[in-house]
Amino acid sequence: MSAQLTGFDTRPRSRVEAGQLRRLGIDTGHEHVVYLNKDSPICRSEGFGAHSRLELRVGTRRMLATLNIVQNESLGVDEVGLSESAWLALLPGAGERVVIAHAPSVDSLTSVRAKIYGQPLDEGALHGIVRDIVENRYSAIEMAAFIAAASGDHLSLEEVIWLTKAMVQTGTQLHWPQPLVVDKHCIGGLAGNRTTPIVVAIATELGLILPKTSSRAITSAAGTADTMAMLAPVDLDETQTRHVVEACGGCIVWGGAMNLAPADERLIRIERALDVDSVGQLVASVLSKKIAAGSTHVVIDVPVGPTAKVRSHAEAGVLATLLRRVASAFGLQLRVLISDGTQPIGRGVGPALEAHDVLAVLRNEPHAPIDLRERALTVAAAILELGGAANAETSLAMATTCLETGRAWQRFQSICVAQGGMRTPGKAAYQQVVPAAQQGRVTAIDNRRLSRVAKLAGAPAAPLAGLTLDAHLGETVAGGQPLFTLHAESPGELAYAMEYVSRHPCIVCVEAFS
Repeated sequence: MSAQLTGFDTRPRSRVEAGQLRRLGIDTGHEHVVYLNKDSPICRSEGFGAHSRLELRVGTRRMLATLNIVQNESLGVDEVGLSESAWLALLPGAGERVVIAHAPSVDSLTSVRAKIYGQPLDEGALHGIVRDIVENRYSAIEMAAFIAAASGDHLSLEEVIWLTKAMVQTGTQLHWPQPLVVDKHCIGGLAGNRTTPIVVAIATELGLILPKTSSRAITSAAGTADTMAMLAPVDLDETQTRHVVEACGGCIVWGGAMNLAPADERLIRIERALDVDSVGQLVASVLSKKIAAGSTHVVIDVPVGPTAKVRSHAEAGVLATLLRRVASAFGLQLRVLISDGTQPIGRGVGPALEAHDVLAVLRNEPHAPIDLRERALTVAAAILELGGAANAETSLAMATTCLETGRAWQRFQSICVAQGGMRTPGKAAYQQVVPAAQQGRVTAIDNRRLSRVAKLAGAPAAPLAGLTLDAHLGETVAGGQPLFTLHAESPGELAYAMEYVSRHPCIVCVEAFS
């Protein structure tokens, strides 16, 4: 993010010119961290302590950061250490010094405290909170306080609408010359459900405009952008994205490169760490990105299953109703599909493995996963109908013909070339089969633990890592038959994942015949 911040409290505060800046190369994720020695004269004179929020200024660039105290001599008393994200935000030149001060007060925290005590928030209060989150004025603890205060059913319909609006307005907003722009989204929680590249290829080949901006994985083994990055570049800026859409009718790019609804990713990282579910925040998260991307008509897939994100049809109904009501407030045409979330879709779980599944479906290969093909065709048919390219009686047949004749495959290749060139996903060097302990029928698959295993094997950071599912619900397996196969880029990661599997023997549950 930019180190230029607006709306600061301009009241006088004590400022101290510090010593030499030092790039420590410490990855703190997206959190800016500054390091000072415990004997630093700055700490003593200003009363800075661990976790203090500080304002750092280099020339006209300024940034907020959290202070960590170094207890040994690895950092000199006259040095100011910066984490990698902090260094990249300030980008100090050779010999430039930093001015450090206590962080300015954050007035919007008053609204957070009011919400903690159950008070409703108006549009201005929610915009202030989101603005300050985007400008990095909130610490992780303060963001967690807002998430907790707004969790459950603590947000009214009006508050969800205002939160969505604030998330859109505090980032980039795309506008397209076409009056009708379609999009799709899956609520998530279902491993391997990588329908987007297939759907985009079909919809654009049949004349619709679908500029798809996708996310990288936050807690899953692969996000759509991670999988697409195995096939073509995805880090396109707005100008590059527009060129692709002009040439091909659509794209599959990483939304983070264009700063769409930037508060969302910051909130999601904290929300997932807390394991707190909030329907209101989920709706604001999904719809803010669609509105910011310039979509007018959106299909949302809601998988329902005991280990999916949405556990019951009753929960799905509540979510669908709120999605429709908020979408209506922005003039967004919305269709919600309630789908089966009882088991993963496709075979691969992990960036490259999911990319192989996508290619198999687009190429109409005999071994292509049938469930991924059918799910993608269902979503594509819904988009064709919503976008006016087909009616309810013809949409599925049109999508199927487009796929079977190879037109979708040709369109997908064109999109990849326009985005910078098509790539061939590789395969991991290390693999290990997890076999069935007994003969029987597969009666349950734990989506969450299966994704956990894929991540322990290295996905998505190691893009070739993950797993392939070898047995599905209802299938009969023999003792020793593969249930799933782990893929890793190093023997250590493979062993790490296998240790987890040994402690959770019912990730894929096989019941013996009675």
